[in-house]
Amino acid sequence: MTTETLAPVARRGGYLGLWRTVPRELAYLFVAFPIAIAGFGLTISLFSAGFGTIVTFFIGVVLIIGCLYIARGFGTLDLALLRFAGRPRIEKPEWQDARARTGFFGWVRAVLGNGHYWLYLLHVMVIDFIVTTITWSIMITWVAVALGGTTYWIWEIFVPQGDGNWYFAEWLFGPTITNPALVDTLINLVIGLVFLVTLPFITRGLVSLHWLIARGVLGAWRSDALQREVMSLNESRGAAQNAEGHSLRRLERDIHDGPQQRLVRLQMDLAAAERQLDADPEKARGLIAEAMQQSRDALEELRALSRGFAPPILLDRGLVAALESAAVRSTVPTRIVDDLPEGTSLPQEIERNAYFIASEALVNAGKHAEAKDVEIRVALRRLPEPDETWLDISVTDDGHGGATVVTGHGIAGLGERLRGLGGTLEVMSPEGGPTIVSAHLPVTFAVANSVGP
Repeated sequence: MTTETLAPVARRGGYLGLWRTVPRELAYLFVAFPIAIAGFGLTISLFSAGFGTIVTFFIGVVLIIGCLYIARGFGTLDLALLRFAGRPRIEKPEWQDARARTGFFGWVRAVLGNGHYWLYLLHVMVIDFIVTTITWSIMITWVAVALGGTTYWIWEIFVPQGDGNWYFAEWLFGPTITNPALVDTLINLVIGLVFLVTLPFITRGLVSLHWLIARGVLGAWRSDALQREVMSLNESRGAAQNAEGHSLRRLERDIHDGPQQRLVRLQMDLAAAERQLDADPEKARGLIAEAMQQSRDALEELRALSRGFAPPILLDRGLVAALESAAVRSTVPTRIVDDLPEGTSLPQEIERNAYFIASEALVNAGKHAEAKDVEIRVALRRLPEPDETWLDISVTDDGHGGATVVTGHGIAGLGERLRGLGGTLEVMSPEGGPTIVSAHLPVTFAVANSVGP
């Protein structure tokens, strides 16, 4: 059972706890009946009209599809009302279908070929109509007997009396009863109290019956979750491939425009110096000096490019130490705030990507935002439902703000890298600053100590 499923059970608090949800359960049972009647009337009318005009194809199919959409709406409403009544949330089906994007006939195939639509129609047109009629009748009867019996002694005196009054007590105990009216009052009071005391069990049972039927008919299938997971994995794989391709193209361009050009210039300067070595030693020394400068510049550019690869300190000492090293090398004063629990061990892939994201955001803060102060905060966040742990990294700078996401550049590249890992990126950068870049990565890991309560 999930945490959400156990929550209503944990809140019951015994018999008195049952009474806390009685008003909502009564409200659900009361409004479910007219809603079921309306749904039954609309769907049976549209389906009959669509089936009767199916020979025209277009009109018949449109009416049937409209009937399916109306059934979907009533089914979704029933799920929301059950949630209002205190029942655990039922996961909704997967309505998206790639065929719907291929045009009108693709949309028709997507709707008519989705089994969830037909189950919702069966629920609204048959199952819910029958079950709601029965549960509504039981609920009305139970409430009427409970209220009527417990208050019989009040309103009984307003009932007109006649010479031929019939008393239940006389029928039950015989005509020897001296005060049958009083005995009838006591009997009604006892019956009313019994129905009143058992009312929470009845409402809970009736609503639970609706919930069980809805979970079986209106809920998502296991195949829906697998389909969503496959779609998510395909999107993540595509995003990862795009991010990797973009990184490789950028690295190729940077090497071609930077160190490669300087090395070509270095080779030309050394060749020219070799030709001038005997004829003009002074000019040769000048060319050699220029070659030395070119070599130093090429070395600096290679060092800058190497920051795009995992530094040894990241592999040896972990994410926080690597970020502290990046902060020392940064041209902008940078603080590292470590909120990770002591003993946390993160997968190398997560640490590597987290380091790249923070480093790129740090470079952007100094290069584009003209920031004077940067804070990098690293923390873990535990989500109770679903039971997952996320690594949160936020880079905050005091620059001029106004950062935007441009496809193929900077922040957009970070977003693609995160999508490939199943993570998300948030950017808050109003004009005038500050700029906050927050990355959230899902983590599967082992920790030496417990991460939070």
